[in-house]
Amino acid sequence: QVQLVESGGGLVQAGGSLRLSCAASGSIFRITVMGWYRQAPGKERELVATIIGRDTTNYADSVKGRFTISRDNAKNTVYLQMNSLKPEDTAVYYCYIDFFSDWYTPRKGWGQGTQVTVSS
Repeated sequence: QVQLVESGGGLVQAGGSLRLSCAASGSIFRITVMGWYRQAPGKERELVATIIGRDTTNYADSVKGRFTISRDNAKNTVYLQMNSLKPEDTAVYYCYIDFFSDWYTPRKGWGQGTQVTVSS
């Protein structure tokens, strides 16, 4: 079993910044992919950013140049630095990981979600 604890969400004005953190713990042998999704009211959950290894990153077009994903493998923690926030970034942000619980068993884990609200 794995637990993902997110923090850092909140209310910010347009143009402001927030930093999300997500710490994973539990039966984790090795984490391969860490990332963030978001879901706005009435919309489907969408990928925001992923990071594989230390620095192979992928971003949604809507956040490129504004958001930066990073990870600390020693702490099993992933971060999302969000700058130049826009009202359309308002959503619940979910952390997720692809990991192995042992040498052979791949699994996925999801955080509980943290609300980000950007006011205009």
